[in-house]
Amino acid sequence: METLLVGLLKLPVIGPVVNALCAWQYRLVAAAMRRARRHEVRPREWSNRELAKIAGQFEGAVINVSGWRDEDQRGGHYRDYFSRASAYAVSNFKGTKGMEDQSGDAVFIDLEEDLPAELRGKYQVAYNHTTLEHVFEIHKAIENICALSHDTVILVTPFLQSVHFEEGAFGDYWRPTPMCLSRILETNGFATVYQSSNDNPWHYAYIFTVAVRDPKTSVCKTGPLSVPLVGSGHFSV
Repeated sequence: METLLVGLLKLPVIGPVVNALCAWQYRLVAAAMRRARRHEVRPREWSNRELAKIAGQFEGAVINVSGWRDEDQRGGHYRDYFSRASAYAVSNFKGTKGMEDQSGDAVFIDLEEDLPAELRGKYQVAYNHTTLEHVFEIHKAIENICALSHDTVILVTPFLQSVHFEEGAFGDYWRPTPMCLSRILETNGFATVYQSSNDNPWHYAYIFTVAVRDPKTSVCKTGPLSVPLVGSGHFSV
């Protein structure tokens, strides 16, 4: 069957028609899979479910780094995931999708600059969702996120996603692998204790990473560490 299809695709007149039909069929199947398996396939819904598995165990202060309005894009807010947190803050940078809230729990942080001394180790959890791809100085950004926390860092990063940026506001630079994230975190004194991915053939692929300063004393309890082979599922079709 595959050989027949290859032959048809190579034909000068019929080939383009067959190609268009194949592309249409793929889009149809992909759309159906995104709806039928939305909690496994859609990256935001999947990463929200991953966070919900562990967020409720933290009782200290939490910061959503570069979290804009703290929205989970599914009608909720991330502060509600950390239901036992003693305090909750959201940091942002200037510009589009930057500082809006001027309340006491709004924090200005430029991830490419040195972190203010008063913020170092202030939070039990530093959480960051899909920001690192937009920061050119990614090593400095992760260093600052780690410096914010005295216990746990949670990162959600895209691995397979189309380029997305806003001219004059933010760019799009990185797609780090699981190993890359673990190594940078280790450089900053954090051990990766959990990684997962929603890798699939139908949608963007994210990586969910949890790292702690000391696995022996950390309050963070997760499943066993497994470095996902991201991309194996996406390119299997």
